[in-house]
Amino acid sequence: MAVALTVALGNWQRHRAEDKSALAAQQVAMSKLPPADLSGYETDVANLLLRQVRVSGEYDRSHAMLIDNKVHAGRPGFHAIAALKIGASGHYVLVDRGWLPQGARRSELPSVPVPAGSISVDGRANVPPQRYLELGTNQNEGRLWQNLDIGRIAAATRLPLLPFIVEQTDPVTPADDLVRDWPPPDFGFAQHISYMVQWYSLAALAVVLWLALNWRRRESSDDSSG
Repeated sequence: MAVALTVALGNWQRHRAEDKSALAAQQVAMSKLPPADLSGYETDVANLLLRQVRVSGEYDRSHAMLIDNKVHAGRPGFHAIAALKIGASGHYVLVDRGWLPQGARRSELPSVPVPAGSISVDGRANVPPQRYLELGTNQNEGRLWQNLDIGRIAAATRLPLLPFIVEQTDPVTPADDLVRDWPPPDFGFAQHISYMVQWYSLAALAVVLWLALNWRRRESSDDSSG
């Protein structure tokens, strides 16, 4: 029973790893496609996820914010976020413009000028983490936010935000001092492989223990009969 259960769990983890590996390969292929123009916004986020996109419009400079507790190269800092109105449409998209370091005093938030007028942004479409740690209450107000939660930001700003963000990539015009060093996506298939090995190892151990116990019983039985 134990062997069958652990093997089944190992098989499940193997299938999950294969699914994640296939998804990763699909996203790598999509990342090599020409940039998608967001002026013809697609409702299927899956068609845009981790794909290079291009969007033109004008920043809503009254809705720029900083996401707290962002670390780069061991230094604490923030991600600068701004809402971009897409062309003449009624849609907005949040643009993660990049990272900037925390100042000498945490209480003093850095100034991040937002470009005025019509602008074109190139970047990678992504969805922020859905699970996050939040300390205390009333932390998501005004300019400083703990987490990049599109739903909460949409409710606070009353802007019709698209359900993904654009992680802006270099080069940018006008130039700025923000750091745009986006990590490659982690689909987690390595973790499933690790779990698979653990379950298969437990199955092998159960078989070894069963053989050892039955061998001892057989020896004991032979000794008694002799």
